[in-house]
This record gives sequence, C-alpha cells and structure tokens, in this order.
Amino acid sequence: MKDIATPASGSTTSTAPVDEVLPFTQMVLYGLQHVLVMYAGAVAVPLVVGNAVGLPAEHIILLISADLFICGFATIVQSLGVTQWLGCKLPLIQGCTFAALIPMVLIGKEYGIGGISGAVVVSGIFILCCAPWISKLIRFFPKVVMGGIVTLIGLSILPVAGGWIGGGNSEMHGFGQPFALLMAAITLVIILNIYTFASGVLKNTSVLIGLILCTVLWCFFKPLDFNLVNATPWFHLPRVMQFARPEFHLIPVALLSMVMVVVMVETMSSMMATGDIVGKKVDARMLRNGLNTCGLATTICGFFNLFPYAAFAQNVGLIGLTGVRSRFVVSVSGVILIVMGLFAKMAALVVLIPKPVLGGAGIVMFGMVAVSGIRTLGQVNYRNNNNGMVVALTLGIGMLPVLVPNLFHQFPPMVQLFLHSGITIGTLTAIVANLTLNGSVPFKVSHDALVPDPLPPSTAARNMAVRTVRMWLLLRKVQKDRQLSQPAQEE
Repeated sequence: MKDIATPASGSTTSTAPVDEVLPFTQMVLYGLQHVLVMYAGAVAVPLVVGNAVGLPAEHIILLISADLFICGFATIVQSLGVTQWLGCKLPLIQGCTFAALIPMVLIGKEYGIGGISGAVVVSGIFILCCAPWISKLIRFFPKVVMGGIVTLIGLSILPVAGGWIGGGNSEMHGFGQPFALLMAAITLVIILNIYTFASGVLKNTSVLIGLILCTVLWCFFKPLDFNLVNATPWFHLPRVMQFARPEFHLIPVALLSMVMVVVMVETMSSMMATGDIVGKKVDARMLRNGLNTCGLATTICGFFNLFPYAAFAQNVGLIGLTGVRSRFVVSVSGVILIVMGLFAKMAALVVLIPKPVLGGAGIVMFGMVAVSGIRTLGQVNYRNNNNGMVVALTLGIGMLPVLVPNLFHQFPPMVQLFLHSGITIGTLTAIVANLTLNGSVPFKVSHDALVPDPLPPSTAARNMAVRTVRMWLLLRKVQKDRQLSQPAQEE
C-alpha cells in the first residue's frame, strides 16, 4: 500500500495543502467520512454518562444531539479560526474526551448531572487560564519527542479498533464472534482494494465507501434495529440547562480540573501530530489558540449539561491515510455535525453502523497515525546522543497502561486518573527523558527535513586511516610490479 494518498486536487497553485479549498462535492464526501469515523467515539461519552446518572433513553438521545450540535461549532472554530485567539487552523475534529469519562461517572453518581455540569464549566475556565502559559511548552517537543508521542498515539488507540472488531466491548456477551471478525476483515479488504487500485475521489473516500458497503452487507445477515430511529424526534434544538442547573461543589471541580491537565497534554499532542502530517509547523500561538477553543467549548457545553471537549486522535489517522489535508474539509464536517444535531433522526441513523465494520476501517486509520510518527523518528539523528533511549522510554512506559490495564489499580483514584492514559504518561516521559538524557532543548523546532550530520571525529579518523593503508598497499604493489618487469625488459 502506498504511503501517501493521491492529492485531492490537481491544483498547481502555491496554496499550502492545509489551506486548499476543494470542490464542494469533494469536501462534502470527505467531511462525511470524517464524521462517520469519529461518530462512535463522539456518542460514547454521552451514552455512558447518561446511563450512569439515570437519564431515560429518550433524554440520552437528545443529549447526543446537543453534543453533536456544539461539537460541530467547536470543530468549525478550531479549523477556520475566529479572531487571533481562537482556532489553531488545522484539520482537527472536536469531540467529548474519554480522559474525563471515569471522573464524570463518579461525579454523576454522587452529585447528579448538575454536579457534572458545574464541574465542566469550571474546568473549561481552568483550560482558558492555563492555555497562554502551557502552550509555551512547544520548545520541549523536538522531533525525537514529537515522533515518539505521535507513534504512541497511534499504538494507543489501536485497541479501540480491536474493541470495535469484536463487537464493541470485551466484557459484552458474544464478544469476538466469528461473524463480527469476518465483517471487519471484509471491510478492511474493501478499503484496501479501493485505496490501492482506485484514484482521485474514489481513492480518498475509500473509508466512507467501505463503511457504507459493509453496513449494507451486514443487513443481509443481521437486520439492524431501527426502533431507536423511530423513537427519535425529527428536529431538536439544544436548550440551555435542559436537564439540570449547574451545581458547583469543591471536590468535583478540583477532580475535573486536574483531569483537564491530561486533556490539554493530549490535545497538544494531537495538534502537533496533525501539523506534522499536513506539513505545517505548530508553534506556541497555534497551541494556545487550540487550547482556547477547547476551553471555551467546554465552558459553554457545561451550561448545556454536556462534557469536556478535546481534539479527536482518530481523525488524525484518516488524514494520513487519504492525504486530504485541507482544514476546510473538516469545517464541512462541523457543518454536517450541526445538521445531525438539529435533525436527531440523522444522528440516530449513524448509530446503526455495526461496530465490527467501524473496527475494520479503524485498523488502517489508527495504524497510519503510528506510521506518521515513525516517519518523524526516521528524521532524527541517533549518533552520539541518547535519542534512541528517549524513544525506547516513551514507547515502553507509554504502552504499559494499554498492554496491562490493571497495572496501576493499587494507586489512589486521583493518581489513577493520570496513569490510566498511556498518551499522558508517555508524553511526560518523553519530555523528562529528553531533558535528562540529552541535556538540552531546542527553543526553535524545525519541521524541515534534516540534513545528515557529518561523521563523528573518531569515525572520520578511522576512515582516513583505512584509506591511507589501502593507498600504501596499492603503491607497494605497483612498485613490486615495476621491479619484476625491469629484469624481463633487460633480457
């Protein structure tokens, strides 16, 4: 399979790919593809939290619709940029973060949906206060750190695709049925064939086509349940404090604010991964604007009884797979999300996509995130430094929570909130390891291709000595040949 997809447009202008405006039809198709990829993750948090606090099914559907509506607006602001303070102008999809899922469930069981909403409002303000100074950490992300983190993101989210392939959750009844694995494999084969042998729009929408075809194929063997769609109203406009008024309690506010530190680190990692894929340097200002967008969206959604927002790492892999790097495509995804939030039946229809079908697509998309990180690591100089050890520690420690989920269960709950995220502890490990082992941090991070460094003095001296000996042996041989030839000429 080729590493880079065919560009979406044959334009020869000097416009950067991330700022390219594609034809309307293509942007709609590519935007819908992004929505289908992120939808399962976007609705998972409202589903879990809504059930945890005891909301009825019809209220959970309305909660999902409101979530999609605000998610769409946040995505548009993030990708297009509004004023000089909001939006990183990168193709990033915004959605409810999984990092805050467990704390919100704990808060909801104790304080209800109102307690969650109050904590979300304060946590959003906390992000806005921290964004100006935490964004300056960009100087701690040279290529060896960034490449390790991006690779870690791709490897860490692969288990999500594995869960989808098995049917959704490893603890569910009938997880990993042969039929589910077969459908995931068929989805993967269809996507790979379209991606390999098609071109242009067909190639770049291979994931979308694969999801649609395999969903239709699934219906022939296991009919989909449309009861949820029938029970969903056609139109729903989100309302402020629809289910409860925000309540402010010290413990939930402190707990969720601490989790936002994790969310900010993960969001910055996703922004830098996206910037590396689309070929745009991510600086402190872009990080600040991206965090400001997440903070503002989180503050607003708290008044709608919704949950904290962050950049979705799942869609980073889709950009790497298709090669469609335009941020305006993601803006169209935001418009689609708004429409789905207003017309709730559309949102309910997307829920019907079988999880194994999503899992088959997720394998290649999430794997492409790791490939992007590996490309960056390939540009790193490993001579006469400890960069190899930095990468080893980043991946080794960062993958522990993924490979051994119960490794830190003996720690206090507050500590587990940080340790359960491999991306978070891997990012912190990469920064600390680079500072400790390499002893310096570049204040300017260049995204240009690296020029191979000259050989170390010891290597150069050794090579010079070898060449000198070879030259001496060659001269000795020539001299010997001449001595042998002289007697023959005299005779």
